[in-house]
Amino acid sequence: MAEPKRKAGTDAGPPPKKFKSEHGNNGVHPDRQRFQGGKPNGFKKEDGKEGVLNGQSSREAHHKQKALRLERQAAKPNADSIARSKKIWERLRIKSAVPKDERRTLVDELFSIITGRVKEFVFKHDSVRVIQCALKYASPEQRTQIAEELRGSYRELAESKYAKFLVAKLISEEKGGSHRVRDMIVPEFYGSVKRLVRHPEASWIVDDIYRGLATQEQKARLLREWYGGEFAVAGLHDESQKVTGDLATILRESPGKRGPVMGHLKEMTNQLVQKKTTGFTMLHDAMLQYFLNCAVGTPEHTEFLEMLRDDEEGDLFKNLAFTKSGSRVVCLALAYGGAKDRRNILKHYKTHVKLMAMDAYAHLVLLTALEVVDDTVMTAKAIIPELVGKDLDAESRDHELLGLATHIHGRVPLLFLMAGEGESPKWLLDTPHHDTLREIREIRKTTSKKEPETRRVELNKAIAQPLLDFIASQAEALVQTSYGCQFIGEILIGANGEKEKALEAMASLAAQQNAAEMLTTPHAGRLFKTLVQGGRFNPATKTVEAIDPPLKFAELLYNTVKEEVEDGLLTWATGSNSWTIVAMLENEGFEHKDELVAQLRKHRAELAAPKEDKAAGAGTKVLLEKIGEDVEEGGVPLREGHKSKKDKSKKAKREAADAVEDVLGEEMKEVKKVKKEKKSKKGQQ
Repeated sequence: MAEPKRKAGTDAGPPPKKFKSEHGNNGVHPDRQRFQGGKPNGFKKEDGKEGVLNGQSSREAHHKQKALRLERQAAKPNADSIARSKKIWERLRIKSAVPKDERRTLVDELFSIITGRVKEFVFKHDSVRVIQCALKYASPEQRTQIAEELRGSYRELAESKYAKFLVAKLISEEKGGSHRVRDMIVPEFYGSVKRLVRHPEASWIVDDIYRGLATQEQKARLLREWYGGEFAVAGLHDESQKVTGDLATILRESPGKRGPVMGHLKEMTNQLVQKKTTGFTMLHDAMLQYFLNCAVGTPEHTEFLEMLRDDEEGDLFKNLAFTKSGSRVVCLALAYGGAKDRRNILKHYKTHVKLMAMDAYAHLVLLTALEVVDDTVMTAKAIIPELVGKDLDAESRDHELLGLATHIHGRVPLLFLMAGEGESPKWLLDTPHHDTLREIREIRKTTSKKEPETRRVELNKAIAQPLLDFIASQAEALVQTSYGCQFIGEILIGANGEKEKALEAMASLAAQQNAAEMLTTPHAGRLFKTLVQGGRFNPATKTVEAIDPPLKFAELLYNTVKEEVEDGLLTWATGSNSWTIVAMLENEGFEHKDELVAQLRKHRAELAAPKEDKAAGAGTKVLLEKIGEDVEEGGVPLREGHKSKKDKSKKAKREAADAVEDVLGEEMKEVKKVKKEKKSKKGQQ
């Protein structure tokens, strides 16, 4: 007989077997019949009361189990203390639910219970949280007291499934605090790094200590253990002995140890990479030390790049990008890699570009990709769409770009392509990142074919128009911050695209009442001055390098201020934006210069009046000089041909000095004449 078909949606496999019993074919295995007593639910229902199992109701059975559990707990050491401390923890763990006075009382009671017995609490999964709670509300003295009681146990605590969180809590609370607790914790891990970094519980604690707590000296001691057993025991507890974690220095001092050291370091890094535990900062530091000491073209160098290449899932590259040493490893891998290697590396960062752009270290990986990859079409597809939010709707795109443009790191990849090599403003990148890029550019000379300026121009064209459109729609939001003003200035000066709408949006801000106050800020003043000048100021030559084609923003702004703002020119000329008007007069291509000068001369008195704002006063003074006016003390403008009291005083002083010089000159001539006569007489004798 054929088996019945299964209903759709049921589990795969043959249908369940049916067992017959004295009660019929009810689908219950015969061995289970005796536990059910012939009843489908296993309970005897009487008068609607709760069912009974083995002569006991389920409620009675639960009560009995609970009583037995409490009895066992009460028989353990410190049962009463632990029970009371857990009650306090239950109350304290929700900070907002406890008034401050009550919290202080509970914390004092908690410390009265645990003081002197901290070790009895920390190795139990339910009571260790009590110590963590105590640390949360502890004073610095109480925190030090707990740390003292745990001295000698930190390595064991780090290996515990539950107690490791206590060590993590101590580390987080100690950051930026006293050095006493730090110097108790860190030395206990000396000599055990190789074992602990592979421990499932302790590895993250060791790395947290290395990354966030240890001093540079302590970091060096921990990192040296990656170089071999000799370094794990040398000077282990002698804190006075200075050590270095720089592998190049160690190999320079002991060149004979290069083979064993490099072999041990390679073994440890490979083990962690193979285990997919690649998020440790200590691992990234060790990998960088190894890579920097591999000569280019050697088997060591090639094998290291192959190890990175084998990271098919990309976990290693993703973790490396977000640490200081790791990002440098990725940058070097991009610089030394071939076209295929670079493409594969960038593939791992798909959907992570924006996150990388806003990270202190990962954004350097993006800059390196922009610097070394010859296939600019591929780079433009891999990086730029995510940066500018190409696949988002207009509102979301503007929101994302505004966040990037006003972020200290996020703005860097957007602005990096706006200036030529070596021309990027110093404020855009810090010195270490400039040094890394210089290193990458040196390597690029032998590994990339395309001319750097050609690469930059091609990528600039790919990113420019979305950023110009963004400025056109969000000019008011950007001009509110200094980062936003810097962003606008760099894009409008350096981008290769259609700038008309963006420039019009900037000029229209001058006519908006709600934007008037924003434009009086120093950063807005600098922005408008730069746009009016039409280029960047070169401090070396002390000249403005105008761009081609010219912006012609001076004309746009002049017409807007003159026509759409009441007394606009006078307001700008006598206020904090006076330097913008100065820039108009200094712009050789400004078409309305004569008209502007005539307008300013009509307001000599207002321009010469004393100003509360020193910057505005300095700007108006320069304006008066530009339009051929001088100012007497007290702010009174002078008519042509008249001299101020100050000038008269200066002239009188010069005349007096000349008179003195004339008198002294005559006297000196007389003295010289007498000396000459005496000398002549001596010669005759």
